[in-house]
Amino acid sequence: MSSEPQWHSTTILAVRKGRKLVLVGDGQVSMGETVMKGNARKVRRIGEKGEILAGFAGATADAFTLFERLEQKLERFPGNLQRAAVELAKDWRTDKFLRNLEALIIVGDATSLLVVTGRGDVLEPEHPIAAIGSGGNYALSAARALYEYEDNAETIARKAMTIASEICVFTNSNFVVETLDV
Repeated sequence: MSSEPQWHSTTILAVRKGRKLVLVGDGQVSMGETVMKGNARKVRRIGEKGEILAGFAGATADAFTLFERLEQKLERFPGNLQRAAVELAKDWRTDKFLRNLEALIIVGDATSLLVVTGRGDVLEPEHPIAAIGSGGNYALSAARALYEYEDNAETIARKAMTIASEICVFTNSNFVVETLDV
């Protein structure tokens, strides 16, 4: 077992409902029992026109490397997020440098919602909701429970993240929210 403190750094939740895709992330970065930062920005727009929402859980530098690589793939396969994500996952799994990156990402556009992992997985969730990170399972459960009772994707996402922040000690309520009309 490593003697280094374990970093816990995020909860990211994506909800698609109606004509909206919402991606929300908390701002907490913790090392061991210490909150190192409370206002980290872990969700953003990527793509040529900001038409893709992306969020990460894990090491920040690793996530930025992955976003940069994903944008390169999007340039190669414009308008095809799924193909770009699959190509990124292939590189992530096979490239000697990339395979050491420790992060998960959620990406979504007008037609796709995907979770991309370093094991080569590109997962399209069964439901129009995806979550990753320390509090991901709490946020996912809450969002799925709220989904049939709320009409607004942003309301679902904010309420679910609030619930996650009240349960998971590695998740705070300093949310960054990005929305996309689909």
